[in-house]
Amino acid sequence: MTLSMPGRALTRLTVVLVLALALATGTTGGWTGAVAHAQTVESGSLDFTGDADDWISGGQSYSYSTTSQDRFDVSGSADNRVVSLSVDGANGDWWYLDLAAPSGSTLTPGEYTDAARYPFNEGARPGLSLSGNGRGCNTLTGSFTVLDVEFGPNGYVQTLHATFEQHCEGGTAALRGEVRVGNPSPPAELGLGLDVATDGGASTLNGNATVHGTVSCNQPVRVTVSGSVTQVAKKTLVKGSYSTAVSCEPGTPAAWTAVAVPSGSAPFIKGDAEVAARASATDPNYGGAVTVDRTVAVSLDKA
Repeated sequence: MTLSMPGRALTRLTVVLVLALALATGTTGGWTGAVAHAQTVESGSLDFTGDADDWISGGQSYSYSTTSQDRFDVSGSADNRVVSLSVDGANGDWWYLDLAAPSGSTLTPGEYTDAARYPFNEGARPGLSLSGNGRGCNTLTGSFTVLDVEFGPNGYVQTLHATFEQHCEGGTAALRGEVRVGNPSPPAELGLGLDVATDGGASTLNGNATVHGTVSCNQPVRVTVSGSVTQVAKKTLVKGSYSTAVSCEPGTPAAWTAVAVPSGSAPFIKGDAEVAARASATDPNYGGAVTVDRTVAVSLDKA
């Protein structure tokens, strides 16, 4: 059984370090699918009780809900296979619950039997783990039933209702519980647009190329535009990279301008060039990177 250590923060750190070590040594079995960043639960509850000899509950009953000022955070894996819930009780308690479908499948309503401790469940075995307050199972067996679950994009968990039962270390003592999560409809994913103007400049002073264009977005974000300018000038290949960042607001394209410095001694000159551009930003709701690419033929004029 895992050690119960004094100090909430120290115990949490220990749990994180143990899991990180397991990941590094490749002992996580069927764990797949990156987990999205956690979202605060709008409406949720977690109730569980254990038999007298159950290690996790100590034979006690526990009940938490958002209406009692307990904090719930939930995240789902990008492949909709795993839901992970953390509960910070207003009384100082803290708990983690993981429910995982077997490898290669998504979490859907139904019964999941012969569960093993997540994330060490392998192959066709579902994963389950309730731990917290400094206690966790080294190994466990159990089952859970998903009564309702609904995902949005990128692991957004809109709805979850499940019951579960787990047994630590192969024992007969059981812990049984029920979890509910309710969130609003998922927000829109970040959308980006990128335009590169077909005109640019070639400096006669330093040989740099200046390119420009616009970016558009459906949410307020900071957008990085980067790329390269390539030109064949007097039978010489000239290439330089650029990067700039602009603030983008929905409904109004944001203008960007960037300067590419030649990587060699040959300068950019008046004439045709190829501009490769990439706009990238972090989705404010889901945390992932969103990118869009364009490659455009540009006419450079003397500047």
